[in-house]
Amino acid sequence: MAISQLQVPSWLEPFARLLRGDRPGEQIVKVLRHVGLPLLGMALFLMLWQSGAAHVNTSLGQLPGPAQVWEQAGNLKDEHFAEREKAVAFYQRQEARNAERMAENPDAKPRPIRGYTGKPTFLDQIGTSLKTVMSGFVLASLIAIPLGIAIGLSGALYSAVNPLVQVFKPVSPLAWLPLVTIVVAAVYTSPEPMFAKSYVVSVLTVMLCSLWPTLINTAVGVTSVSTDLNNVSKVLRLTWLEHIRKIVLPASVPMIFTGLRLSLGTAWMVLIAAEMLAQNPGLGKFVWDEFQNGSSQSLGRIMVAVLTIGLIGYVLDRCMLGLQRWVSWDKNAITR
Repeated sequence: MAISQLQVPSWLEPFARLLRGDRPGEQIVKVLRHVGLPLLGMALFLMLWQSGAAHVNTSLGQLPGPAQVWEQAGNLKDEHFAEREKAVAFYQRQEARNAERMAENPDAKPRPIRGYTGKPTFLDQIGTSLKTVMSGFVLASLIAIPLGIAIGLSGALYSAVNPLVQVFKPVSPLAWLPLVTIVVAAVYTSPEPMFAKSYVVSVLTVMLCSLWPTLINTAVGVTSVSTDLNNVSKVLRLTWLEHIRKIVLPASVPMIFTGLRLSLGTAWMVLIAAEMLAQNPGLGKFVWDEFQNGSSQSLGRIMVAVLTIGLIGYVLDRCMLGLQRWVSWDKNAITR
């Protein structure tokens, strides 16, 4: 089977060809370019970071280098597992007390198990941030894609909506957040809310800031559908919904996913600022708490959070790119 049919990632293709003996000299050059140069760039970055950090002294001590940041990453991992052990012991103690009570009096009702209320760990906060950003991103996509399709199909609607898009698109999350907080506090008044208000505020702020790239790119993709395809739709006498499903969406997939990737990146950046101010227990709150803590370990922990935020953002983008390759009809048109 041909390598192109296997759909191997582009950076793995030289390795696959090298194993098959396909022009080994050329493949070694590609391996050095695709793998060697990135590793060299990373090594130079770490060297510059280490040498520069040694000359920067702050109120909390010397700026941590790579080794100190790696040590703090290990400490955060150890704290996570220690907190998990405390949670397990907490539930075991409750079960043991219930067992003793039932042994003394078989007719007694066991006491309900109380939930563990320990502080969230760094890994817990990563999970909270991912849940929050995906919630806001999905809400933004559910609004932006249908509205973008409608705008792309209707010139009148485009003229009506475009000024609003241009006004609201550049608004900072720091401007949206106070308004969203006030509105949520006034509207979301349930005595037993399903979600914490800080979570709702963060989700809505992410949604308001991230829907614009998808909206704009979807509208552009719809308006770029070729005249030939539109004529085919007319000849086949497709209904409006069939025209969208069979003609508009397949032709607009590349632009829609370009907007989705931009929106997801925007959502992830906005989330950190939103969590800092809304105090949603995610990575943004972790950074803010460490900044307020001001201990000798805070700088290293903040650097761990910064690198984690960057790595997660990269992984999210790669996941969106993989999804785009899966749903797109032209696999070779999507390379990075």
